[in-house]
Amino acid sequence: MKKKDAQKGIEKLWDVVVIGGGPAGMMAAGRSAQLGKSVLLLEKNEKLGKKLLITGGGRCNVTNNKKDVRAMLAQYQDSGKFLFSAFSQFAVKESFHFFESHNVPLKEENDGRMFPQTEKAKTIWDACLEYMKKGKVEVATRSGVAGITKNDEHFVITLTNGKEITARACIVATGGLSHPETGSTGEGFVWLKKLGHTIVKNNFALVPIELSDSWAKKLGGVTLQNIQLTLFVNGKKESVHKGKLLFTHFGISGPTVLNMSSEVGELLQHSTVTINLDLFPKKDSALVRALVQELLTKESNKKIKNTLSACMPKAAVEPFLKLINIDTETPNHSIRTEERTRIVSALKAIPLNVKGLLGADKAVISAGGVLLEEIHFKTMESRIVPKLFVIGDVLNINRPSGGYSLQLCWTTGYVAGSHA
Repeated sequence: MKKKDAQKGIEKLWDVVVIGGGPAGMMAAGRSAQLGKSVLLLEKNEKLGKKLLITGGGRCNVTNNKKDVRAMLAQYQDSGKFLFSAFSQFAVKESFHFFESHNVPLKEENDGRMFPQTEKAKTIWDACLEYMKKGKVEVATRSGVAGITKNDEHFVITLTNGKEITARACIVATGGLSHPETGSTGEGFVWLKKLGHTIVKNNFALVPIELSDSWAKKLGGVTLQNIQLTLFVNGKKESVHKGKLLFTHFGISGPTVLNMSSEVGELLQHSTVTINLDLFPKKDSALVRALVQELLTKESNKKIKNTLSACMPKAAVEPFLKLINIDTETPNHSIRTEERTRIVSALKAIPLNVKGLLGADKAVISAGGVLLEEIHFKTMESRIVPKLFVIGDVLNINRPSGGYSLQLCWTTGYVAGSHA
């Protein structure tokens, strides 16, 4: 992989120019170069893959272990019907093989999430760079693009410094609007709209939820495993979600919250939304009552704040007791029947009042993008502009957290690179 400062100009006709050095762009560039094409990768940041390096908390949830293509596509909901031809060429099995062939063995965690055994996103980043290096991809960082035009034969990509680059084929891999600090600021949508594409308005598909409860915001960093969240709309039960919860300084996050955030966002447009948190979803109220009674009896001389750490993280105990108006210093033997009832009720249904969703700066992915009907998914080529390819987060595809976003990048990047 050659690096060259595009600010000095790159005077040649390229077979393929890829705009955007994230996972989709790197995969596309590497694949085209592997097939013998001259490839230039343009990246406006000072380095490639800034968002890739922070994904999965820096551990990189590289894909999900659903090797059956139809089972995998079911996770993309209505978009799955468009993706079948692309995933038939490069899906989970192929991703496994790709990374293992680059000396990156993977390991499986909860819900099929696959991570590099090193638990470092840089391991995946290194594999992508090695792939491009082997194919002699030329990389130009600090090379912002101002626009794309198409004449009868070639694309003309104009850089922000006024320089022009020509190419036989162009692949747009600029990402959506999530994590704008990494460079995903949506300018690709502007170029594609000018070229004739329809852009579906963006909303932030996987985002944390902001709460109005001041007590909950004091629990920043507290994690709860194996919990259940029940969503209520104007007081009526709407849906149930199980998994893991992370309290933050603004509300709640974690995989379970992210995956329900799109639904919450839609409901907030016309309704009041609350969430009940159940700390013991596998026990009914009678069993939880028996558990609490046993703890209070067994440790009758201890203070209630010290005993309830058996039911929740220690940092959550005092805010929990204050929420239900029980003195944290009360000895267990002095807890009244009515107070025990409040404890049990709260353990099964802690109310969380939703204020809203956080914006693009906190989004894991963004929904919205190019209308899927305008893309040939067998090749990832535009149906409107020949030899223009659109991949990754630029596409209007909703997906849950759990490795599905990166798999979309590997798949669409590989397919576009193969056909560009």
